[in-house]
Amino acid sequence: MGVLMSRRQTVEQVQKVSLAVSAFKDGLRERKSEGSTSRRGTIEDTVQELREEEASEAGSSAGLQQKEETRFRRAAWERLRDGRGVEPEEFDRTTFFTPPAFARPTRREQDDEPIEISLEQREQVTNDETCEVCEVWTADSLLPCRVCTRVYHDGCLRRMGFLPQDNTSEVIEAAHSETGWSCYSCDNLNLLLTEEEMSSLFQAFQQGKVAPDSALTLNVFLGYKRLSNQQPSSEEQEDQDALQFSALDPEKKGRVEWVDFLSHESVLQLQRSRTQNALLRLLTGKERERARSTFLSLDQHGDGLISEAESRRSQHTWFRKRHKEVPSCNVSISHVGPISESSPASNTSQDQVLLNPEPEEPSRTINWPTFLRESTIYILAARPNSPAIHLKPLA
Repeated sequence: MGVLMSRRQTVEQVQKVSLAVSAFKDGLRERKSEGSTSRRGTIEDTVQELREEEASEAGSSAGLQQKEETRFRRAAWERLRDGRGVEPEEFDRTTFFTPPAFARPTRREQDDEPIEISLEQREQVTNDETCEVCEVWTADSLLPCRVCTRVYHDGCLRRMGFLPQDNTSEVIEAAHSETGWSCYSCDNLNLLLTEEEMSSLFQAFQQGKVAPDSALTLNVFLGYKRLSNQQPSSEEQEDQDALQFSALDPEKKGRVEWVDFLSHESVLQLQRSRTQNALLRLLTGKERERARSTFLSLDQHGDGLISEAESRRSQHTWFRKRHKEVPSCNVSISHVGPISESSPASNTSQDQVLLNPEPEEPSRTINWPTFLRESTIYILAARPNSPAIHLKPLA
């Protein structure tokens, strides 16, 4: 009996276990089917959502490309509007400093009032003692700007992204030469424009169908001039524009770089929107001193008068840029006085085209205030380090 009961119990236990196992398997199947169903529905929903997003945003490959070009162009316009060459996020934070914030200047009511700059009262302009970036003094290793009083370490300029590695020696040599070197603030003539003047320049670029950050060929440059003037150009005007294009392309590459084109147009915008008195206020102490030295060297009779021809020639000497093949000792844009006939720059073909020397004839005489007013725009146009001539004086 006991044996029979034990067998019955064993069978019952086996049956219970079998039922439990079957129930467990059924539960697994249900969970698996539910999970797969829900998972399948999630995947299908996700795919459908992605397709809808792609359909709404993309449209076509051409549309995507146009959208990307528009985004880059908008970013380029914003950099131009804000006076920035490189966005701060493009810098490697571990090796680069962040460039200082820039705010465009504003016009004041007193800017148009007459300003008197004496010829006899010389200005003792001294450079700053510490680096503009790190505010540390290290004596002779500082690079002085030839326009303002700021000085810089070459290492600080490099870490800010304003000094390429392959151009360091040239910048150091120029900064300590007679030619001089313009810092990144003075080198960019576009930074002189106010928000209103920059807006006007924007409209001219859009009217002339010129894209920012792009080099210009001769045909594009002439086309821009025609469209921006909103009137047919005469043959004489196109010849003048072609000469200006040649002046902006000293290396004869067949194109004008964007930074040179922007500087050229910025100077023209200053001429259109500022009075002579307002332009005079833009000159720095160093530039006024060089202008005094030039006038005094031309005033050989000591009567405070020079000829108009002498004044025009002095305007051209502001554009004597140092080329790589020319020694830096004689070719200078910081030395504004007449350059001797033996100077390496006196016989260049480019100067012969631009200057068009004519036999001297008696002309009107010019005093110091008139000389300074008429030369101001050329002095400003000579600030960039580029060898390009950003404003060709009229013959």
